[in-house]
Amino acid sequence: MYSYNQFDKDFNQTRVNQFRQQVERRIDGSLTEDEFKPLRLMNGLYLQLHAYMLRVAIPYGTLRSAQMDQLAMIADKYDRGYGHFTTRQNIQFNWPTLNDVPDILQDLADVEMHAIQTSGNCIRNVTADHFAGASADEIEDPRPTAELLRQWSTDHPEFAFLGRKFKIAITGAPNDRAVTKAHDIGLRMVRNDAGDAGYEVIVGGGLGRTPMIGKVLRDFLPRADLLPYIESVMQVYNVLGRRDNKYKARIKITVHENGIEKIREMVEERFVLQRAAFGGFDQELLTELEAAFEPPVYISAPFDDFNAAYRTDPAFRSFVDTNLSAHKNDQYSIVSISIKKHGQTPGDATSAQMRVMADLARKYGHDELRISHEQNVILPHVHKSHLYTIYQALKDVELATANIGLISDIIACPGMDYCALATARSIPIAQQIATRFDELKLENDIGPLKIKISGCINACGHHHVGHIGILGLDRAGVENYQITLGGDGTQDANIGERAGPGFSYDDIIPAVERIIVAYLDLRQDSTETFLDAYKRMGVEPFKLALYPPAKVAAE
Repeated sequence: MYSYNQFDKDFNQTRVNQFRQQVERRIDGSLTEDEFKPLRLMNGLYLQLHAYMLRVAIPYGTLRSAQMDQLAMIADKYDRGYGHFTTRQNIQFNWPTLNDVPDILQDLADVEMHAIQTSGNCIRNVTADHFAGASADEIEDPRPTAELLRQWSTDHPEFAFLGRKFKIAITGAPNDRAVTKAHDIGLRMVRNDAGDAGYEVIVGGGLGRTPMIGKVLRDFLPRADLLPYIESVMQVYNVLGRRDNKYKARIKITVHENGIEKIREMVEERFVLQRAAFGGFDQELLTELEAAFEPPVYISAPFDDFNAAYRTDPAFRSFVDTNLSAHKNDQYSIVSISIKKHGQTPGDATSAQMRVMADLARKYGHDELRISHEQNVILPHVHKSHLYTIYQALKDVELATANIGLISDIIACPGMDYCALATARSIPIAQQIATRFDELKLENDIGPLKIKISGCINACGHHHVGHIGILGLDRAGVENYQITLGGDGTQDANIGERAGPGFSYDDIIPAVERIIVAYLDLRQDSTETFLDAYKRMGVEPFKLALYPPAKVAAE
């Protein structure tokens, strides 16, 4: 893992000191709220419905155990004993007081963490595949590239005040677990015909009120050209991007209005100049970063206890079958820890749970944790001999739910329970769906299914790329929930199709249940997933289930 050098430490400390002075000036009245707002947003501090919210960066989702322990301490000391992991691989604290925020930032700086550029019209936290460096299907670990992008983009003077926020995601595997096609810039590591590793560059993706799937700008970019090429993309966006209307200021609109060919022509022209300007320093830095992300020293040992427990403990067997993924080392597994026990708030982890996960990473996981964009926590390197011990420790703090990828593994934004922008509640809907299908005991029969819920049109819950997406809106002061079907956030990314009129708060859970019953009745066999069934049949059978003709006629 990357450790801060002296420049990083000094830079972070300077920002903490600056913000401490700015908070003091806000409290004593020297700064008005309008004057303070851009300063706090530069440091990840929002003013939500009930209190300030601090969004802490977890670059490319990677944490050490000491950092997770520090987050637990912050949750206890300054918040209400929990934190909320987000779809941007960040963590949010929902209840800090303004006076405490500089102390929180100092505590973060002490463990090489920060909240810089987690808000504002700048390049946000760079996200990556949460299985990076561990997955069996990986071409190359994308985290050195992500760290290079983090360092390049932090406080970059040309891109500190863009027309709108800007998001970059990267994956090192052909199976896209980073939703790259729904980002302003998506990078997928690929190999050319000669076997050289490089990047497929995707531009113009994004969700929100105008969801779009990104377009391929370059099908192969050599690794040595990455920074000058991305800088060229940013410069073209800065020139062409609209600033007259914030809803049309994202790069997806720029690509849509100008066409991918014009964007490509301008980027390539600019790239010729930028490549000469970089002079190779970026590649020297990348080489240094790669050394920081060397794989851990794997152990080799028998794992007879694992095999015995798998045979004799049905609950453990279910956990293994559902929550484990293939590691590049055959003696290891990737463990996905569900932060979504049925009925709980998706993404919320208590301080006690954080400490247990930190301790497990320290003892059994080569001191690494990952946060996924799906609001779960990953132990990327676990020898199979330790799996049963880890499972038992997770079970003690209600973190052993075997539901990864199933209907209760729901992505949900904070919604109207916290967010000042939200127009409907997300959390209670997620809780009720998970509880309902646990009661019905259908979760495993349903199989892989991704439900994503957003409490407003900004789509922080990624509902557009959910197999079932739910968007909460305000209709004349009443919560109304639209359903989209067939979305996909993988390498085959697709925007879901709106099923029809929305549903009230009381009717949305029965509506989801009708969709699931229709799927179970119509699928070819138990191996056909919901998404495959939808692709085969289209939306019409599900519309009939949602809006039965007799019921519509009666209304």
